[in-house]
Amino acid sequence: MLTLPTSLLLLLLPLPSLGIWPFPPKRYSGNALLEAGNMGVDVDGRVVAFGDFNGDQFLDIVTLGSDQRMLSVYLWDHEVYTFRHSASFAHPRPVYNVVPGDFTQNGRLDLLVMAQSAGQLEMVVYLSAVEGGFDIASPLTAPSSTLAQPVPMDANGDMKIDLFGITPGRSSVFKIWRNVWNASDPKGGMFDVVDPNFNGAQCRLSNPHSNAVVDLNGDCLADLFLVCDDTSSGDKYYQIWVNNKDSGFSLARLGRLPSGVQAISFADIDRDGTIDMLFPTCSSVSPVTGLGTKCYINIAYNKQLPLCTSTTDSGVKGGSRVCRPPEELCTPDSDFMYDFGERADNDAFVRFPLTDLFPSSSLLVLDTTNSPALPLPIRLGDTDQDGYPDLLPIVAGPPAPDRTPHLVLSVPCAKGVAGCGKDGKGRRGWQVVKKGAETLESVKDARGVAVLDLDEDGTLDIMVQRTGEQGQGNVFFVQNNFYYDAFFLKAIVLNGACGSGWCATPNGTSKYHPFGVSYSGATYKYTVLDTSGRRSAAQVGQLPQTSYQSLLTPYSYFGLGRTNNYIENLFVGSTKHTEQHYINMEGVIPNSKVVIIPPTEGQDSWRRELYLRPGEWIPWVTLTVVAATIVLGVIVLALHLNEKREDELERRRASHHINFDAL
Repeated sequence: MLTLPTSLLLLLLPLPSLGIWPFPPKRYSGNALLEAGNMGVDVDGRVVAFGDFNGDQFLDIVTLGSDQRMLSVYLWDHEVYTFRHSASFAHPRPVYNVVPGDFTQNGRLDLLVMAQSAGQLEMVVYLSAVEGGFDIASPLTAPSSTLAQPVPMDANGDMKIDLFGITPGRSSVFKIWRNVWNASDPKGGMFDVVDPNFNGAQCRLSNPHSNAVVDLNGDCLADLFLVCDDTSSGDKYYQIWVNNKDSGFSLARLGRLPSGVQAISFADIDRDGTIDMLFPTCSSVSPVTGLGTKCYINIAYNKQLPLCTSTTDSGVKGGSRVCRPPEELCTPDSDFMYDFGERADNDAFVRFPLTDLFPSSSLLVLDTTNSPALPLPIRLGDTDQDGYPDLLPIVAGPPAPDRTPHLVLSVPCAKGVAGCGKDGKGRRGWQVVKKGAETLESVKDARGVAVLDLDEDGTLDIMVQRTGEQGQGNVFFVQNNFYYDAFFLKAIVLNGACGSGWCATPNGTSKYHPFGVSYSGATYKYTVLDTSGRRSAAQVGQLPQTSYQSLLTPYSYFGLGRTNNYIENLFVGSTKHTEQHYINMEGVIPNSKVVIIPPTEGQDSWRRELYLRPGEWIPWVTLTVVAATIVLGVIVLALHLNEKREDELERRRASHHINFDAL
């Protein structure tokens, strides 16, 4: 009879017996987009905003009920990996938009609620309560605006949240809701409506619009992008107002947008250190279904000074600047421009039909389940961490009723790739992800999509808003579990509240970090070397859009691609009207989160905090290091003992050696 050694029998025991295995099991397994369910967000309405309401550096959400009145806050619980309901209250009128922001500059998120009232947009601010939640008994009322939703911005450089828009009765006169909050005099109100310091011809804002607060001329100071209506032709055009700090804003660029333009998204599409525009155009849009027909995807690249190829290049030739050295990424370019001309010599504008990606399909550009209908931009997010934003469109048909979100990756240009020329040349191409995306494509009732980082684990996940027609709820999360060998960086600029880095409650009983601020207008530019030593630059804006339930996160996320080095230069710009409105951070560690606190009045230094994410590979690295150390120790010990034995033998031979010369 064959008997097995005890050691071999132990190896054949079932896996549950291996209870001493030091590493916890993975929550998700499989190289794919995986179903995560509703993550505790079981609502009959929709998610309307993101924010960090309890300052724990985990993203929370705000939902709006199907009645468009009931607002609820769900806080992320890291321990149980789900959202938990925190607070709810009903607004008296149908809500159009919700903007979380630190309007009182105390480091906690308040809620600006926009609702229709008699053909105008009524605005109310619910202040955060000390014990948590909001002070719903005494909200602050702000002066109304037109139905073209105002955008939050810092108009005067004090890092407080102001609003930019138009007041009723003056449809072509810009106004600023200047933040005048004084904690010692709360009866003084939140906003005063004033005339902005704008130098140039103003326009009639579109409704809906894609207005944004983002740096467009490359000086790391947020400018203002506006979408306007041409009252004579009915077409849309854009205005770009450049931020000149205390000198106000000046009209730097304007131009006609392509016919049939829909919602515009902003990102550095080609990773050259400038902010580009991406938007769909459709020949017609159904007001009933929100589907656009004969749609095209358009990319307008920002023509700006490029990055110098050498670190020794000054960037100046013939008395004029021709490029930006890596140490001078925040150099403004007054000649920046967008060119929408479809010419053979214009590689800065790319236009290709949606059918190149999805044959016989329509694009969902309006969510008609909301009243009024919400514009749906093509969502952008670097889901594979290669440094190039990817696309998340919602495509309908065939069959016609299906509305399915898809993940479209940004890829290098080649022949037959959508977005590239017939010769295969171009800046970036686009490719639909099929393998591993079955969970995402199983959704047939999508009405919106957004990207966010669940549990702050360093990967961009996907949230799908649904109509509920499939009987699987209204909110659906998809975990991004693709294993990429690239790096990322997350960053957030705070608004200067509590300059020491800690805030205290009015009664002084507790302290908290001022992470919940949702500050719009910060700018990031960085340079990084890939594994081949090639240097590239990229730019990211922080919370550039908040109108029409834009669902952008309060932090900025950008992939670094494959790199074996630190981030060379990370320029972080604020909206402060000081001579040095930005800083340069060198040698930032990848796979980390950077928190930057600009100096407040009376301070000179910026505060910087770096949070490393303990990746799941750390235990393996630790185990490898320990095992390698043990192996090397054994080898050294063996060599040492062998050397000692040889020395002893040699000593003995020497003691028996006869010195014949002495005889």
